[in-house]
Amino acid sequence: MWGRRSLETLLVAGAFIAFTPAQAPGPFSAEPTLAAVRIFYAPATDLETIDRQLLDSARQSIDMAAYVLTNRGVIASLVSAAGRGVKVRLYLDPDQAMRTSSNPNNNSLASLLETRGVETRFKARTTDMHMKAFQVDGRVLRSGSANFSFAGAKQQDNDAIVIESRQTAAGFVTEFERLWARRDNEIFQAGPRAGAFR
Repeated sequence: MWGRRSLETLLVAGAFIAFTPAQAPGPFSAEPTLAAVRIFYAPATDLETIDRQLLDSARQSIDMAAYVLTNRGVIASLVSAAGRGVKVRLYLDPDQAMRTSSNPNNNSLASLLETRGVETRFKARTTDMHMKAFQVDGRVLRSGSANFSFAGAKQQDNDAIVIESRQTAAGFVTEFERLWARRDNEIFQAGPRAGAFR
């Protein structure tokens, strides 16, 4: 039997629902993702440490989309992950290709691209590939404003958002696959023709 208080609560809730405007169709009409989210701010927090801990936890896969990838610590973690058998895919801005070809003998990024187990593609020179994000093992996504550079991690005002959610990581992988499959991408060729593209 409903008590008076329970009935009042039910009526108030019903009235609230009845008068809540329906959301218009669009990006916000989808159900929100429930996830553990942590946000870190540079320079108060060293974002390189955050990125390295995430990359060092990888056991299966890393997909990274990067406008700038020059941070030697982050690059070392990517090399180490590939050495553990992690599948590493990098999707980079075309300006990063110029960095590797300008001084391939003294460039940690060039060494990373030559690492066995690392696949790299560069966006065609149309507009910037401006993302700063990666997923680890289909379980966590790191995004935010911070480039993977020394200044981006330690000096500039930036944020890094870490989302622990398989659903969110899967959404990133879907977008990454779309970027990866672009017909006009430049595909890096490691080996005897190092620094070559096709």
